[in-house]
Amino acid sequence: MSKALKKRKFKIIKRIALIALILGLLFTHFFIPRLITEIRNPLVSLIKRNKVKDFDIAAKSIENINRKELSITSFDAIKLSARLTFSSLDSTKGTIILLHGIRSNKNAFFDLSTFLAKNGFNSVALDSRAHGNSGGQFCSFGVNEKKDIKSVIDYLINEENINNIGIWGQSLGGAIGLQAMGFDKRIKFGIIESTFSDFRTIVDDYFKLHVGFSFKPFSNYLVNRAGDIADFDVNDAKPLTYCETITQPILVVHGNKDDRINIAYGKANFSRIKSKHKEFLEIDNANHLNVWAIGGTPYFDKVLVFLNEQQTIRVKSNNIQIL
Repeated sequence: MSKALKKRKFKIIKRIALIALILGLLFTHFFIPRLITEIRNPLVSLIKRNKVKDFDIAAKSIENINRKELSITSFDAIKLSARLTFSSLDSTKGTIILLHGIRSNKNAFFDLSTFLAKNGFNSVALDSRAHGNSGGQFCSFGVNEKKDIKSVIDYLINEENINNIGIWGQSLGGAIGLQAMGFDKRIKFGIIESTFSDFRTIVDDYFKLHVGFSFKPFSNYLVNRAGDIADFDVNDAKPLTYCETITQPILVVHGNKDDRINIAYGKANFSRIKSKHKEFLEIDNANHLNVWAIGGTPYFDKVLVFLNEQQTIRVKSNNIQIL
C-alpha cells in the first residue's frame, strides 16, 4: 500500500472517529438525560415494557365496593387522573393516597384499594404526572409531584368532603410521599416503601447497576441536564431533607436484599424523621419488587395495626385541651 493511500485511509478513519465523537456527545447531551425524566420516551418504552396494563374496571368490579374516577387540576394546570375507592364499612377510618413507582400507574393498586376498603379505609390511587392517564411530559422525582399531592388534598377536602388523609408510596412514590409529608402537614400519617434519599445519588447507583461502573461527575452531569430539560431544581429532589420536617406518624419499610435502592437509604431517611411515632420495618430477603409477596399476610397485618393506631392518635389529639 502506498504512503498516499495510507495517509488517505488514516484521514478517513480520523473523520469517522470525529463524527462518531460529535454524535456521541450530542446524544449524551440532548437524549440520554431525557431517558431519566421523560417517562413516555419511545425508546424507554421499547426497552422496558410496563407490566401494569390498563383494564376494564367493570370486569374487575367487586360487590359492595364503590369506586369513582377523578380528574384533578394541579398547580400548573396539568390534569391528574385518580381513582377514589370508598370504604365498604359503615364508617370510614381515613383516606389514603396511593403512589406508585416509576413507569407504573394507579392500576397497580386495584387489589390494595379493595383490601383497604374492606378494612374501613377510603383510598385514592393516583397516576403521577407523566404516568398513566395523567398529563405532563416529565417526572421531577418529587419536586413538582409534592405540589400535585397538595392539589389532590385540596380537591378531596373541597369537592369530596374528605379529611384525615394519609399517604402510602412505593419506590418513586415513597420519595414523593416523604417530600409531600414534609411539605403539607394536612397529611396525617404515611407508609413509605423502598425509596431513595437523594435523586443525584440514586441516578449514580442506577448508572452503575445498568452499565457496570460508576463515575460521579458524569452522572451529576446527566442529572443537571435532566433538570434543565424538565425544568426542575434537581437539588430539591431530596427526600432526606424533607424528612427533617416530618412530625406525622410514619412506617418506613425496606427489603434487605434490595439491589436497586439499598436499604441504607431507607435507614438514612428514617434517622432524619422527627416524628415521635415512627417505625422502621425491615423485610428479610425482600428485594425492590417483592416486599408485599415476601412480607405476605404478616406484613399487611402489621400495616393494619399501624393504620388503626392512627385513629387512636387522632382521637387523643382531638381531646387535648389547651388551658
